[in-house]
Amino acid sequence: MKKCLFILSITLLWVFVAFGQRPHIDFEEYKLDNGLHVILHQDNSTPIITVNIMYHVGAKNDRADRTGFAHFFEHLMFEGSKHIERGEFSEIVERAGGSLNAWTSFDITNYFVLLPSNQLELGLWLESERLMHPTVDSIGIATQKSVVTEEMKQTRDNRPYGSILTETIKRAYSQHPYQWDILGKDEHIRAAEDQEFADYHSMYYVPNNAVLVVTGDIDIEETKVLVEQYFGEIPAGTQEIYRPDVVEPPLTYEVRDTFYDNIQLPAIIHAYHMPATGDDDYYAVDMLGTALSGGQSSRLYKKLVDEKQLALQVQAIPLGLEDPGLFIIFALPNMGVDILELEKAIDEEMAKISEELIDEREMQKLYNQYESRLVGGNTTMSGRASSLANYHTIHGEANLINTEIERYMEVDREQIREAAERYFNPNRRVVLHYLPKM
Repeated sequence: MKKCLFILSITLLWVFVAFGQRPHIDFEEYKLDNGLHVILHQDNSTPIITVNIMYHVGAKNDRADRTGFAHFFEHLMFEGSKHIERGEFSEIVERAGGSLNAWTSFDITNYFVLLPSNQLELGLWLESERLMHPTVDSIGIATQKSVVTEEMKQTRDNRPYGSILTETIKRAYSQHPYQWDILGKDEHIRAAEDQEFADYHSMYYVPNNAVLVVTGDIDIEETKVLVEQYFGEIPAGTQEIYRPDVVEPPLTYEVRDTFYDNIQLPAIIHAYHMPATGDDDYYAVDMLGTALSGGQSSRLYKKLVDEKQLALQVQAIPLGLEDPGLFIIFALPNMGVDILELEKAIDEEMAKISEELIDEREMQKLYNQYESRLVGGNTTMSGRASSLANYHTIHGEANLINTEIERYMEVDREQIREAAERYFNPNRRVVLHYLPKM
């Protein structure tokens, strides 16, 4: 019966959108005495729950000589704790019929456990265990050093095009810590001593630097009792949490470079600085990314792939971050096409969207795409938990889960054109030609 109700609830979400009514996500939020922010969302349509904990620490909090620490801890926190044997964390979740995962970005680190709703207490205990007394010892550190450095090789260093983001950001940022990538450098992780990892945990993995979100088949009042039971006695951190306040100076010229890699096809990358998420201009720039490459009817794809057949692939990727991020255009030229010819064609399309208003039909299409995307992203318990956690951590406003769509709907055609003109200046960008080694 609950499965049927769940399917019905998803169907209703799309019915609401079709008739101009957006579903409202109700939640309660409060703070424990130790500073842990708690958000609870009750939806009893299906017997599952998500326990999500997000820490306000990411790659930008790493030191210049110790990059990769945030990502390293994403792995280390699965080692175990005082009451969980090494390697048993995942096994406990799987035996209970659940799943789990974690991820790290430039700004945040997120862990979540998806469980049957009768295992809510287990999920809360697991997350409280690794927050209160995780296993940060020489054995676990040595194990994860091998795991993480191997991941660097497989996903970045030895993978075709794997270092594109790394090579782009280090040319786009000269002062801000966004200049190093999330995985960090092998030598930094290997050189770090055990005490450095312990110090990192004591600064960032504290209740007053985290938000706990529980969504799904719960009773709000009963969950409050359990949250207090498992998290209330964890002491708050006493150190001042390091928050980089570096302001990246604007580019005043074009940075043009060439990078050679073990690839078969060349690539071209254009990167423009863009506003931080939540900035008024951010929403227009983000929508520009969809207008340029959001599907086969988008501008860059239609013109460069379909009509002119200059590119095999082209993507516009707005990298929205807590501090000003990057708008990246990535393209692979078609066989026999000179990379400079493709670059010229990209520039022509970028100039066009900076000079001319997009038509009303294209604007309505953008509205529809964002409404569908934002509503669709919150149809699952884990999606809602992640959204609530992210909105609180980055914006200090969890209710953006209900209201951010209005910020997109307020963007008009003139703002799209003005944003393109303001941010897509060819004299203030990074151009990287990514070429095969000879």
